[in-house]
Amino acid sequence: MSGVTFADQGAALADVVAIPVTPFAADGSVDRDALRSLLRRLLDGGIRTLTPGGNTGEFYALTPEERRLVTESAVREAGDRATVLAGVGHDVPTAVASARHARGLGARMVMVHQPVHPYVSGAGWVDYHRAVAEAVPELGVVPYVRDARLPGNRLAELAGHCPNVIGVKYAVPDAARFAAFARDAGLDRFVWVAGLAEPYAPSYFSAGATGFTSGLVNVAPDLPLTMLAALRRGDYPAAMTVWERIRRFEELRAAHGSADNVTVVKEALASLGLCRRDVRPPGGTLPEEKRAEVAAIAGGWQR
Repeated sequence: MSGVTFADQGAALADVVAIPVTPFAADGSVDRDALRSLLRRLLDGGIRTLTPGGNTGEFYALTPEERRLVTESAVREAGDRATVLAGVGHDVPTAVASARHARGLGARMVMVHQPVHPYVSGAGWVDYHRAVAEAVPELGVVPYVRDARLPGNRLAELAGHCPNVIGVKYAVPDAARFAAFARDAGLDRFVWVAGLAEPYAPSYFSAGATGFTSGLVNVAPDLPLTMLAALRRGDYPAAMTVWERIRRFEELRAAHGSADNVTVVKEALASLGLCRRDVRPPGGTLPEEKRAEVAAIAGGWQR
C-alpha cells in the first residue's frame, strides 16, 4: 500500500470495473484453475480493475472460505497489472473481517455490498458503512447503492466521517435519480461508477459517471473497453454502436428481474469452452433455445 493515494485508487474506478465470475467444478467446488485462467484472460484483454466478490461472482452463494479464495486469487493474478476492489458485506463483523483480509492481501479498495437486512434506516446505512471504512482507513471504500430511497445527503454524511469513502457504485435504474443523488451527495467529492453496467453507462456518463461495472467483460473484454474509450472522448454515437452490439445479450441477462444475469454470462463462457455453465441456487439454468442464442452471440463477438 506504500505510496498509493486515494487519487490513485479513484483513478482505478474511472474505468471498466470488471466483475469476474466464479467458475465451479463438476463437484460443485470453486474451479481454481478455471478461475485463474479467466482472471488472466481479463488482464490480458486490457482490464485494469477487478472486483472479486461481486454479484456476477455470486457473492451471496459463496461460503466465507470461498469468498476469501476468490479475493486471494484476484490479488495474486492482478499483481501490479490491475487494482483489486474486493467485495465485502453481510453482518458488520463479517464485512470488517473481509475488508481487513483484503487489506492484508494487498487489495487497495473494498466495495461494500448494499445491506440486505429488510429494515435499513438511513442512519443505520451510514453506521454500517462507517464501521467498515473506519476499520481499514488506508483503503478506498466504495458503497454499492441499490436502494432508490437512500438520499444523497446520507452519503455526504458518511464521507464527512470517512475520507476514505472515495467512490460510489450506483445501481438504481433511473438516470435522473442518479443525477440528483450525485449532486446532493457531492458530484466532485466521489468517483461515480455506473453500477448497472453497459446498458446504463451512456446515460449515467452524461450525468457525471466516469466508470462502469461489467459482467459482459468476462466474455468479450474488448467491447466494454471500446465503449469506455468512446464515452471518455464524449462520442456518444460510437458508445451507442457498442450498446447495440450487446443489447440482446444484456436483455437476456435482465429477463425475469435479472434472474438470468449470471446464468447468461456463464452460458456464454461455457459455449467458448472457458468454464462450466453451473450457477448456484437461487440462480438457474437456461432452456436449450436460449443456450443456442447466447452461444451465437458470444461466438459472433470472437470473430
